[in-house]
Amino acid sequence: MRIAELFRQLPDDAEIPPEIASLEARGLAYDSRQVQPGDVFFAFDGARTDGNLYAVSAMEKGAVAVVSESAAPAGAAVPWIRVPHGRRALATAAHAFYRNAAERAILTGITGTNGKTTTAWLIDAVLRAAGERTALIGTVNYRLGDTLLPARNTTPESLDIYKLIQSLSDLGGRYLTMEVSSHALALGRVHGIDYQTAVFTNLTQDHLDFHRTMASYFDAKQLLFSEERAQPPAWAILNADDPYANQVALAPQTKAIRFGLNETADLRGLNVEAGFYGVSFDVDWHGKRLRLRSPLLGEFNVHNLLAAYGACISHGIERAAIHEALAHAPAVPGRFERVDAGQPFAVVVDYAHTPDALINLLVSARKLKPARVITVFGCGGNRDRSKRPLMAEAAASLSDFVVLTSDNPRTEAPLDIMNDALVGLQRFNTPRLLEVDRGEAIRRAIRMAEPGDIVLIAGKGHETQQIFADRTDHFDDREVALEAILQRGFGDSPGERS
Repeated sequence: MRIAELFRQLPDDAEIPPEIASLEARGLAYDSRQVQPGDVFFAFDGARTDGNLYAVSAMEKGAVAVVSESAAPAGAAVPWIRVPHGRRALATAAHAFYRNAAERAILTGITGTNGKTTTAWLIDAVLRAAGERTALIGTVNYRLGDTLLPARNTTPESLDIYKLIQSLSDLGGRYLTMEVSSHALALGRVHGIDYQTAVFTNLTQDHLDFHRTMASYFDAKQLLFSEERAQPPAWAILNADDPYANQVALAPQTKAIRFGLNETADLRGLNVEAGFYGVSFDVDWHGKRLRLRSPLLGEFNVHNLLAAYGACISHGIERAAIHEALAHAPAVPGRFERVDAGQPFAVVVDYAHTPDALINLLVSARKLKPARVITVFGCGGNRDRSKRPLMAEAAASLSDFVVLTSDNPRTEAPLDIMNDALVGLQRFNTPRLLEVDRGEAIRRAIRMAEPGDIVLIAGKGHETQQIFADRTDHFDDREVALEAILQRGFGDSPGERS
């Protein structure tokens, strides 16, 4: 494909010299390590480096041109295309390069603070149960058909999305369900990508280290529904119980389904029951009620189930099929996941890492009527500091005992992070323990657990690493918790397990 065809939709202020426009592009790349002969290389800032620094390396590997927001370096003998926005240029070119597959694909995008992963997982489960070959992009992993792929970001770059769409098309599939993060929306990773269905789960405080204000955070989320980013979605699935979701501006052609528990919802949950078996509730759609029973634990999952239900309605799936699939959809790893070795107390691992998510987790645990709730949590380094005392307040207000520890400290000192959170703990008289070593914190919480208690281990969920300034260690809350339970004499000893 000629470069002129790749960039046909770029704004007029993009600078494409005529001698470059006629060059043939065999592929696209934004990582110089992946450049193949004939590729166009996109040089833009990443999280840790400037892609312009790798332009020469890309050309040495056979790139036919470099696309950048910057001017070509003095004396550079490199075909150079200057554009106003590098990621938007990449998205434009990727759509043109993979146009045939992209125009056949049916995409669902889920945005919001909490519930994205579970909602995406559930939608994909229903589509697969309906006989579709699907792809999934999310925090836990990416999946193409039955093949699991590693997840680098919640939402990858546009080129990676289009490559996955092409691979899905090659398998004979059409449906891609994906989490769409606020970072991806703000940075332009999903610019120009058309979604048939867009889901807004909720908005609570998170990522203010990046967005600075809740208004800016909300504006980024709204881009999923805006024609400023791409064609507006045909369907919007919005949480009627969330004040921000009710403010989302929709294009006239977008049809809305509002889900929730209050009377304004089009798709409403009623008569909710929750326990260690899962959740059950009546789903009311246009006055017709069906009882839905799901193995997902925690009352907060009612909203995730309803969001997925609404998205599946938008895809034309019959209600009976939706019910059957949701009733058998497995839990997402690290989301209210039980660690059970036959002990007389419950141990639950969850990804909750925002104040609102932690409150929802604790409220759901309380409704199970435990003898005590023992909560282990920490806060991530190099992230929004203002939410640390708020998370501690949530833990202290709804727990009987709190163990404050580390999460992923990254380049911050773990004790400094804990001191930020301690401010919130000190507003309550809840008994507490401070233990900087996360593994020891989990062990101590489990050692103190008595029959009928629930130990909640919050923050990391499915993650299998702990990130420090100078290293990344293997660390899985579930593994540590299981070992601690076994050390107390419940279940099989580690040496007896096969």
